[in-house]
Amino acid sequence: MAGIEDVARLAGVSTATVSRALSGKGNVSDRARAKVNDAANELGYVASHSAYTLATGRNRNIGVVMPYLDRWFFSAILEAAETSMIEHGYDLTLYNLSGGSEQRAKIFNDFLLRKRVDAVLSVAVQPSLSELAALNKMKKPILGIGGRIPGARALWMNDVKAGRLATDHLISMGHTRIGHIGGTPASEMEFQQPNLRRIGYTEALAAAGLEAKPTWFLQADFTLSSAYYQAKQMLGNPAAAPTAIFCSSDEMAFGAIMAAKDLGLRVPQDVSIIGIDNHDLADFYGLTTISQNVRAQGKHATETLIELLNSPDI
Repeated sequence: MAGIEDVARLAGVSTATVSRALSGKGNVSDRARAKVNDAANELGYVASHSAYTLATGRNRNIGVVMPYLDRWFFSAILEAAETSMIEHGYDLTLYNLSGGSEQRAKIFNDFLLRKRVDAVLSVAVQPSLSELAALNKMKKPILGIGGRIPGARALWMNDVKAGRLATDHLISMGHTRIGHIGGTPASEMEFQQPNLRRIGYTEALAAAGLEAKPTWFLQADFTLSSAYYQAKQMLGNPAAAPTAIFCSSDEMAFGAIMAAKDLGLRVPQDVSIIGIDNHDLADFYGLTTISQNVRAQGKHATETLIELLNSPDI
């Protein structure tokens, strides 16, 4: 089996250059990196993971923490993050928090503090101050997606503005009876995105001098089936129904569209529906939606974490 010396000899560079080129750490010219990669491929050389870990204290592995795996937003983030990690030579370890507080404690107080992950990408999960302190003590950088994390980098959408933009769009179309399907208390998540989007909805109505009727605000759990049921309740009485609905996610908007059609209503002729996400199926459903560039968030978050790991201060 070829070794690092064989790669260095064929590429015409030092073993140190080979190590830097294959690890991604340190300064290596594009020309030298290309020569090293060509030589390694020709010889079938695969860098020893254990040797790399011993030499650097790193595993080239990033832990990803998220509350759900069966929602489009999270799977799209995960897809983009994993693609970016692979491109940079990193592995991904996924931690799902759906098991409750006991599982969360085990993940943050045990698994993430072990040496097998170098950094943490937290998706719609806000670490506590003690959890952050433990990660910082172990020099494991953390980056969040979904909201601010004190003392850590984060990416998030302005959910109040998104809710207001969606509602303003419906108002601009001439609607004055606008309903909203938001999140249940159990689906509020740790950054309270559903509540913030509802605030944007009520702010837009107030600015336009429109009433936010309590009966036009219903809660669902961010699934198509739950929103389908709630939209049927909202639209079931034509005399008291809104003519437009703002849904806090595209998947809930899909449920609202199906409910409207099952009630014999045309979308958008009889009822207008708007969502948030820019889901892959938005065009299929003919849904107007606000894009939050989900995959771009996953990619950018991953690249930022890797830049932090490559920093001499880490």
